[in-house]
Amino acid sequence: MFEVLVFVYENYWGGDACPQREHLQRKLSAVGFEAEEISEALNWLGGLSLATRDTLRAAGGGAAASKIEAAQDASPNSMRIYSIAEQDRLGPECLGFISFLESSGVLPATMREIVLDRAMASSADTLCLEDLKIIVLMVYWSFGQEPDALVLDELCDDASDRIAH
Repeated sequence: MFEVLVFVYENYWGGDACPQREHLQRKLSAVGFEAEEISEALNWLGGLSLATRDTLRAAGGGAAASKIEAAQDASPNSMRIYSIAEQDRLGPECLGFISFLESSGVLPATMREIVLDRAMASSADTLCLEDLKIIVLMVYWSFGQEPDALVLDELCDDASDRIAH
């Protein structure tokens, strides 16, 4: 499923450019993705679209970025407690990465909750960090935002290629 999501992200970055479900399904099939993988990814994207739409509706009028920031400012001292199921699915590496993004100020609480929702909606028993990064990118995409260059680099960087100094 994550390969399909990467393909959609790379080819339809402008959310408005993404075709309707039926056309996208045909396109993905023509590219060579398997029907089950396409179906799972499209259902996942449908859930992402619904979560984003609900978040924006709850935040009221204005630009998506200002709505997200307003929701984040609503409770700056709140703490997220992860359920056992979330801890099992995400593991310490993914939870640590989410914490890093939050503490860096680039993942507001509303977006974090959508990331967690979509992580729990994946079929993976345990999510690896690379798949979580794809989910974070897709959440940004669903809000019509591109992460700043440093965040994008962190999301797209393969840490295994790094050389320690």
